[in-house]
Amino acid sequence: IEKDLRSAKASLKEILQDGSFGEAGAKVVIEEFLDGVELSVFILTDGVDYLLLPTAKDYKRIGEGDKGLNTGGMGALSPAPVADTSFMAKVKEKVIIKTLNGLQAERIEYSGFLFIGLMRVGDEPYVIEYNVRMGDPETEVVLPRIESDLLGHFKALGDGTLASESIQVSEKVGCTIMMVSGGYPEKYEKGKLISGFDQIDSSSLVFHAGTRKEGDEIVTNGGRVLTVTSLDNSLEGALSNSYRNIDKLSFEKSYFRSDIGYELKAEVK
Repeated sequence: IEKDLRSAKASLKEILQDGSFGEAGAKVVIEEFLDGVELSVFILTDGVDYLLLPTAKDYKRIGEGDKGLNTGGMGALSPAPVADTSFMAKVKEKVIIKTLNGLQAERIEYSGFLFIGLMRVGDEPYVIEYNVRMGDPETEVVLPRIESDLLGHFKALGDGTLASESIQVSEKVGCTIMMVSGGYPEKYEKGKLISGFDQIDSSSLVFHAGTRKEGDEIVTNGGRVLTVTSLDNSLEGALSNSYRNIDKLSFEKSYFRSDIGYELKAEVK
């Protein structure tokens, strides 16, 4: 992302003339910079009909204040604070329905999750990416908010009866906080003993990612190690529960961001 035309021209010279990326840089794509707020929209679809799952906002950067290197995700909130009723009506009309119409027009048969990465610019949705899967750590905060029978929805998808399904979503706010190995997303060590699982109270769920069993113990086995999810009637309550419980978990050189959701507390109740 370049801040001005001069910088953009310098980068293009470096890529195209100086060959900084070799053969991979023989062509470049120039896109409009979108200044807005990102959010994730998920649907379960048979290619014609769909169920709209809870929305989410994730936090990619390793450092406090959303600074530093990109990661697979350091935390997430659901619902996305910018996904109000009027905006989501536009998402359905301009993005979801047109996407499904496009699949049908191109005779692409698809059944499953569709993850649509959006940027809200003003009051308009812009599509950044599609994924034919759920997201991580968004899944850990989206699925706990679904109150209807998810397995029943999957069965309807397979049976061809998705059109008759309706989804029930909790009004509660969810947050999830990711605990990672020190050094992630660069070099990190594995095999660190994790303690504190027996101290987690019923207000939170712990989802394992980069862990493995070693005898009767659980040790680290990756960069993103585990995530702690909580639901509450307010964002403040959900954050408090997740941070209180993640503080009970520990392993050598563990790290998690302590600022997930705090810039949005006034917007989500």
